[in-house]
Amino acid sequence: MKRLVLAAALSMTTIAWAAEPVAATPATTVFANEDAKVAYSLGYIFGKNNATAIENLDIEKFVAGFKEGYAGKQGALSEEEIKKILTDYKERRVAEAQAEFQKQSADNKARSETFLAENAKKTGVVTTASGLQYEVLTQGTGIQPKATDTVEVHYEGKLTDGTIFDSSIQRGQTASFRLDQVIAGWTEGLQLMKAGSKYRFTIPSALAYGEMGAGSIPPNAVLVFDVELIKVTKEEGAAKTEKKAKKK
Repeated sequence: MKRLVLAAALSMTTIAWAAEPVAATPATTVFANEDAKVAYSLGYIFGKNNATAIENLDIEKFVAGFKEGYAGKQGALSEEEIKKILTDYKERRVAEAQAEFQKQSADNKARSETFLAENAKKTGVVTTASGLQYEVLTQGTGIQPKATDTVEVHYEGKLTDGTIFDSSIQRGQTASFRLDQVIAGWTEGLQLMKAGSKYRFTIPSALAYGEMGAGSIPPNAVLVFDVELIKVTKEEGAAKTEKKAKKK
């Protein structure tokens, strides 16, 4: 069992090292042997990984508790007290995070509504029944996709403050996907385009990632996409149906 625990700890540290290289150890740190380096490494990785998760940690008390627990001594707190303290701490942190999230969500909603109202007044911006806003930057003459078709696009997505959160242009590689497998704003918007077109979509959160957000996209965020529709590949069944209709 001890070997399994140690293996798990070491695997976690390996992941941490791979994710973000650690700077070289200061010259003032002296190690008597390899075991000392192992101890330092475990302590360093634990501290680094928990620096943002555990705010205002009393390092001296942490070290005192670690020493007594590692030595198998009677702790200054009983196990029942420890369980309750840590449970209460977890619940407090969850409540604080929820309150912060709700505040951010409400603030973003207000800003998003203002942004959409102002953007709708701009020359060339069209607002659809769903609330999607689009602007034609370049009008193409190619095939117009349906929701079941696969499209190839180049795009760049921004938040309303100009922050780029995703860009096939920066990656230097187009993206291909079936149109009914993306956010609603894209599914609706790209069906308005013809291959060769470039549009700017301003997408309300209800047609994007909603009240929860996703990854680097905050809750209730309006998304602004510049999208170039490069190619449309018709869904196989639909393509055969179209050919039959043309023959008639």
